[in-house]
Amino acid sequence: MDKMIERDLQHIWHPCSQMKDYEQFQPLIVESAHGNYINLADGKKVIDAISSWWCKTLGHGHPRLKQALKIQLEKFEHVLFVNTTNETIVHLSEKLAQLTSHLNKVFYAGDGSCAVEIAMKMSLHARQIQGEFKRTKFIALENGYHGETAGALSVSDLGLYRDPYKAILFDTHLISSIPYVNSTSDPLWNDCSSYWEKTEEKLTPYAETATALILEPILQGAGGMKIYSQDFLKRLKAWTVNHNIHLIADEIMTGIGRTGKMLACEHASIEPDFVCLSKGLTSGWLPFSAVLTSEQIYQLFYDDYSTGKSFLHSHTFCGNPLAASVALEVLNIMAEENLCQRATYLEKIMLDAMCDIAEYTGKLTNIRGIGAVVAADLICDSNRRLGFEIYQKATALGALLRPLGNTIYWLLPLTTQIDVIDELKDITQNAILACN
Repeated sequence: MDKMIERDLQHIWHPCSQMKDYEQFQPLIVESAHGNYINLADGKKVIDAISSWWCKTLGHGHPRLKQALKIQLEKFEHVLFVNTTNETIVHLSEKLAQLTSHLNKVFYAGDGSCAVEIAMKMSLHARQIQGEFKRTKFIALENGYHGETAGALSVSDLGLYRDPYKAILFDTHLISSIPYVNSTSDPLWNDCSSYWEKTEEKLTPYAETATALILEPILQGAGGMKIYSQDFLKRLKAWTVNHNIHLIADEIMTGIGRTGKMLACEHASIEPDFVCLSKGLTSGWLPFSAVLTSEQIYQLFYDDYSTGKSFLHSHTFCGNPLAASVALEVLNIMAEENLCQRATYLEKIMLDAMCDIAEYTGKLTNIRGIGAVVAADLICDSNRRLGFEIYQKATALGALLRPLGNTIYWLLPLTTQIDVIDELKDITQNAILACN
């Protein structure tokens, strides 16, 4: 065993892992990373096919992001964000406020789960201020995922992550029978009326007790890269408006261009009451998240301190200037290089490539994609960890292709070139064939 690996396994408990798996599939020793590639200590390089857990919007080592970080580092690295401000965070906030027409207030945190918790707390606290004490429940979507902290996990629907901790979680009403689609050309994309009556019937009992409905707009990540109808999202928004319920959009994975729009909510031409951002906001350079909300919500908390209406949530590194400087440059690059359009361009190429693999191997079904995301389900016995087998083989062949169970997917930087997709296609296909 490599000495580095031995030292790693002596002390480190890796995230989202069964550590016993590391006996057969040891950690990759990373030396450097650039663009689509991670360079390993043994001289090999692998394609980062999942953007390092969905955050490398602009790939690894983008020179402009490095320069933005250096410039800020020469000024100061961090100062508490209570009663201080700086040009970087003000400029970033102005940019974020332009993402929607009415969400002009920004609250910062350090990671996606905390952004979700902040939005949930703001919604619940707002109800207390307004005297709507019955509105304490949350509604979420089946197969949804919103993070690992207790509140975020409570509104998630993945038993593998959730079930061991039920004792500290609260109950959430889940919406089932979601109109899933494989692409924006699916008839359900524009008309899900055949699903809606049943959905509305199940929502009705919570119309007077729910404070908010939380969802990943259009694309559910950890639940299996499932895409659902924009008409469904539009109808959910209308229902929340009609029943005075907040809509929280968890855009942590879907935001910043991933689905071909700056925010996935734009597919349904709707604006929620809260938007949670992270991951691609700094292109994965630094932990950073933000919650966007409206002047209306903000004004509920705006009063003399003695009234007890202050929103006192805090993080030590809230509004960190280093991360803010990178996030600001990410937004500049997104606009200048028209990367939302680039994501839409990549969509067809990635879908076609995955369909070719399915046809050649006969081992994939339910091919689906939107923006720079494509996914497919492996045809195999449900008890077989075929996805894990393919993950190991693909890594040996040159691609970090970490599946979601037996769902394989590519989630590539928006800057990805076509020759990288061609290379990834060959590796994925050969890995599948090798695991027959």
